[in-house]
Amino acid sequence: MGKNDITRRKFLKMFGMGTVATAATLTGCKQAADKAVEDDYKKQVEPAKGQMTYRTTPTTKDKVSLLGFGMMRLPTVPGKDEKGENTEVIDQEQVNKLVDYAMEHGVNYFDTAPVYSMGLSERATGIALHRHPRDSYFVATKMSNFDNSVKTKAASMEMFNRSLKELQVDYIDYYLLHSVGGGGMDNFNSRYIDNGVLDWLLEQRKQGKIRNLGFSYHGDIKVFDWLLEHNDKYQWDFVQIQLNYLDWEYANEMNQDNTDASYLYDELQKRGIPAVIMEPLLGGRLAKLPQYIAKQLKTRDATKSVASWAFRYAGTPEGVLTVLSGMTYMEHLKDNLLSYCPLKPLTEEENEFLYQVAKDIAGFETIPCNDCKYCMPCPYGIDIPAIFVHYNKCKNEGTLPRDANDKDFAKYRRQYLIGLDRSVPKLRQANHCIQCGQCVPHCPQNIRIPVELEKIDQFVESLKQGTFGQENEEEEA
Repeated sequence: MGKNDITRRKFLKMFGMGTVATAATLTGCKQAADKAVEDDYKKQVEPAKGQMTYRTTPTTKDKVSLLGFGMMRLPTVPGKDEKGENTEVIDQEQVNKLVDYAMEHGVNYFDTAPVYSMGLSERATGIALHRHPRDSYFVATKMSNFDNSVKTKAASMEMFNRSLKELQVDYIDYYLLHSVGGGGMDNFNSRYIDNGVLDWLLEQRKQGKIRNLGFSYHGDIKVFDWLLEHNDKYQWDFVQIQLNYLDWEYANEMNQDNTDASYLYDELQKRGIPAVIMEPLLGGRLAKLPQYIAKQLKTRDATKSVASWAFRYAGTPEGVLTVLSGMTYMEHLKDNLLSYCPLKPLTEEENEFLYQVAKDIAGFETIPCNDCKYCMPCPYGIDIPAIFVHYNKCKNEGTLPRDANDKDFAKYRRQYLIGLDRSVPKLRQANHCIQCGQCVPHCPQNIRIPVELEKIDQFVESLKQGTFGQENEEEEA
């Protein structure tokens, strides 16, 4: 088959039919779930002050807010880069407002990294937090020494010291080995063991430059297990894991390279290590559920947002220290505060209900992209997350063109192509991927990105050329 030639049979084999939800009618696959989320925000009441739920770090006895502010997806505005070219820059004024409002309502844990928000998150976080007393917040950042150029001890030390400068602090409250597991034990050893960086970080903890030392995990479970097996030596103060009601039992089923959150959490509990939770919404996927599933949640409690169920789930286990959320807008922040000011733990019956919801979601067979943008920037300009997000939206809403004989096929075809062009500029679409694979090691979800882009490229070309649904005579023969 040629690059732009695909049969309906081959497409269905590649992507899987899965279960589909009620179709959306908005042009460009605009989810009806988007409007449902907006409606939830419009109904918001003001979160109560002085009602935040707190958990205690066993080693340092820190009283940590159950809601942690993830500084990964900071708000931006049009601006100029260092070369004077038009670009998006951090909206510092809005960041300050979000941080101030969060702290007024009891949030005291702020999580950033040198690589977040185009490399500017630490600086923006430092500016916002430095306006408050140092003992009123805990700041977390990471050793993001992914590339070979920063794997040396000297470069890693420089990264640590730069974090102190950008954050305008003398010590880091919670410091993490960033995203261990990607690339397996060989990569972990080159980042932290062979170069002596982990030993150096342990020394920084002794000296008080680091108050709590931990790691965030994605990828090869052997690395996670090895680090816990050596806990007697390293004495991890906390560990950051991905946990939500979908990943609890279905992370491995949806992607064999991932590990179920139930295993990760239980292993930490055995050793009394508190868990910091990331991706409680799976990059927003659990806030924008297919309509019929969202209706089930709203029927149980019409006053609560769909997202609040995921936050209550993530915050209920006693071994959870804090739940991180990347809150770009004030509406996100207020909704999450309503979930944790105070937390109303899930009942056993509610847990079982969410596990059934997770089972239904797992049947959609979407690409497990959380829009974290770790794969970006692509050296060839491909907007990888936007391509996957658009595909998943249409898949979840049942508007993905799947059958050329379907009476709605022409409408869904038009919606998909128009929506793609609106979401992703033509020069940044999948057909420009050269399959270099540079993105693969950076994906926390272990997605075979070039393979998925190739599938989508073939699918899109078949829609454009009008060949989708035509049986391949040689294949039939």
